[in-house]
Amino acid sequence: MIRANISQQSAGEFNTLVQNETSPPQIQRKKKGVVINGKGSDLLNEKSIKGRAKRKLITQKMILSLIDIAKEKENKILEKGLWNTYHCLEKVHVYNGRIYGKFCKNRFCTVCCAIRKAEIINKYFPVIEKWDDPHFVTITCKAVKADRLKPLMKSLNRGIKRIIEKYRKRNSRGKGIKLMGIRSLESNFNPIKKTYNPHFHLIVPSKEIGDIIINEWLTTSKNGLIGRAAQTNIKIANNLKCLMEVVKYGSKIFTEPDVNNKSKQNSKRDIYVRALYTIFEAMQGFRIFDRFGFDLPKDDCKKIRQSIQVNDYKEFIYDLSRADWFDINSNTPLTHFKPDQKISELLEKCINNELN
Repeated sequence: MIRANISQQSAGEFNTLVQNETSPPQIQRKKKGVVINGKGSDLLNEKSIKGRAKRKLITQKMILSLIDIAKEKENKILEKGLWNTYHCLEKVHVYNGRIYGKFCKNRFCTVCCAIRKAEIINKYFPVIEKWDDPHFVTITCKAVKADRLKPLMKSLNRGIKRIIEKYRKRNSRGKGIKLMGIRSLESNFNPIKKTYNPHFHLIVPSKEIGDIIINEWLTTSKNGLIGRAAQTNIKIANNLKCLMEVVKYGSKIFTEPDVNNKSKQNSKRDIYVRALYTIFEAMQGFRIFDRFGFDLPKDDCKKIRQSIQVNDYKEFIYDLSRADWFDINSNTPLTHFKPDQKISELLEKCINNELN
């Protein structure tokens, strides 16, 4: 009986009890240091940190459903990425008035997509601003059912790369204009027809380049999937707004049930989780955003990712039920974010796990 009790204790605890029949002395535990990376986020920027809490809530609400579908489809690679997103910013540290945490950097994480979007805008806006006649180009094809989306995306990627390479070679021989611009791959979902519409958005320096890309695009399909009327080449009035439109990162999380009725007023929107999964799976292995025909200016001062160990910090853990991070010691909320009625109803009543 005595041996049984002894075996349930660690060796350190047993040795202490043997030496002293009274309770072991309280050990003052020193706070463990943590390593923080980068510059962190400003704790005093209320709009920014509440926006991050909102995006974290949206991601957490839909991610487990996406994981279940990945398991069902036996897509281990995507499942692993989804779990990484589930744990994104699960724990954060506050030090010297700034917030630090580990990001998953996945395209299905609304938190990381927002950060990536800001980084791209900061990089590319100074370049686009110098173009004399920038145009916003959309090249697309007819919508398809879910089982055709992946092969169609492969075909579209081959098509745009072939056009860019063709004119690169011509230009290198002094026989043609140099194509340049930025492009992003996106797909919409139509819940009425249950179809997907993959397309490219591009920003190019001139109408001439946009017309060339569209005319070449029309020659890439031999089975009637591409029609002239669906392709657009529009002069840009607001460079920044247009760049933000291009950098939307692949799929719309919220979809109007009737995509032909996109009224901003009282528009009901849903999250079609299976459709989202179909888009994410189809986009595996493809670049969502890329540039062509030009290089970004080199930074005079390269960004150095700083890593330091700190001891004087506060640790916060995310609590989905309360939609915020909470101090592990005082239970104080980090952002004081409270979802409004609209977002609460959307996340509780409008997540559709069936439609695909």
